[in-house]
Amino acid sequence: MQEKRVLIDADACPRQALIIAQTLCKDLGWKCVTFASYNHQIGSDNHVTVDAGPQAVDMKLANETRAGDIVVTQDIGLAALILGKKGLALTPHGMIFDPQRITFHLEERNEKARFRRGGGRTRGPAARTREDDERFAESLQLVMSKGE
Repeated sequence: MQEKRVLIDADACPRQALIIAQTLCKDLGWKCVTFASYNHQIGSDNHVTVDAGPQAVDMKLANETRAGDIVVTQDIGLAALILGKKGLALTPHGMIFDPQRITFHLEERNEKARFRRGGGRTRGPAARTREDDERFAESLQLVMSKGE
């Protein structure tokens, strides 16, 4: 039987989401693996450090992902790769990426990038709230229950 794993794109993962994921993994018997560049100090028993090159963490994480793994990432492109490998993906805010909607998310990301390249401004992320933590914990538990 394949080991159940949660893989975390830790370069941009909020600290509280990381703690929630590590706690759930410990409680439910899953392995929690964090991935970050050497520029980040991550407290984790299972940590993979990569160089600081562009997309280095994403590529390493995508290459390590197996079918059935759960990946926590804010990167829509990485989420699309994970879904293509039959993994599950969710954001640290608790949004579960749906294979039927990933194309929409990619197109939306592309349009926002085009708008910014043209001089436009888009909103940054809102400050993290307790509700974000609760939603993330609920969503992670949900996808973990699908993987059992």
